[in-house]
Amino acid sequence: MAEHRSGVVAILGRPNAGKSSFLNAVLGQKLAIVTPKPQTTRSRILGIHNLADAQILFLDTPGLHAGEKALNQALNEQVQEAARDCDVALLLVDLSDSWGEDHTALCAELAARGTPLFTAGTKRDLNRSREAAWPAAGVAPTFRISAKTGEGLPDLLRAIAAALPESPPLYPDSDLSDRPLRFLVAELVREAAYEELQQEIPYSLAVEVVEFDETRPELVRIRADLLVERASQKQIAIGQGGAMIKRIGTRARLEIERLLEGRVHLALWVKVEPRWSKRPNRLRALGYV
Repeated sequence: MAEHRSGVVAILGRPNAGKSSFLNAVLGQKLAIVTPKPQTTRSRILGIHNLADAQILFLDTPGLHAGEKALNQALNEQVQEAARDCDVALLLVDLSDSWGEDHTALCAELAARGTPLFTAGTKRDLNRSREAAWPAAGVAPTFRISAKTGEGLPDLLRAIAAALPESPPLYPDSDLSDRPLRFLVAELVREAAYEELQQEIPYSLAVEVVEFDETRPELVRIRADLLVERASQKQIAIGQGGAMIKRIGTRARLEIERLLEGRVHLALWVKVEPRWSKRPNRLRALGYV
């Protein structure tokens, strides 16, 4: 019997390095939300990719960033935990960005633990990335990839699979993630809100699915609360005559229908919940910890 390999690969990097786009490209389906705004990813998301002789459990992580809020600290702790516990680490670096001391420190930390490490320069398809100096001197085996075009992904996936420990599959072949549908739906609503809202409000906004009714297979009914921290933010999220919340709902519903492969009735409400981002227990309830 041919050997089979399975293990966890932590996707690491700065905010907007292309981590979530990479995960979605590998899976061939949107699992992690993607927006142009930094710090979109708030929680570790496991994506399961099956090959003929390997099962790669990709763990998308938030980008490391500064901040004193409980939310910022919780996100940084998730990154550190993923780096500690993974079988293989994948460090993604925007080719148009510079290699920094944070990258060097992370590589040294992983080397000290003996964790296999691959680095990949992302966004290879962009003109500004084509002439970038890469790889950085003295770093781990490197690749140039594009999540948009798929360039470089097959070679990177083969290299990662070969570095995983021998193991039978850890999840059924049909599984895409270990996250429940409620969490994925909440993330798609949050993505829509990020896209529609141009003010600072997105960073004070969370989404909680409070109803998920699948009793009628032909129409799934979902109700979700958009949580904001101030009454002024609630007015922005609702918009004049409810125009903003309607646009958010329309955008989110289309993505949710793609995920569920069926019709969806989506009802959104905006709720003021002061200091939700500073309360560790609330962060856990929302699935961010």
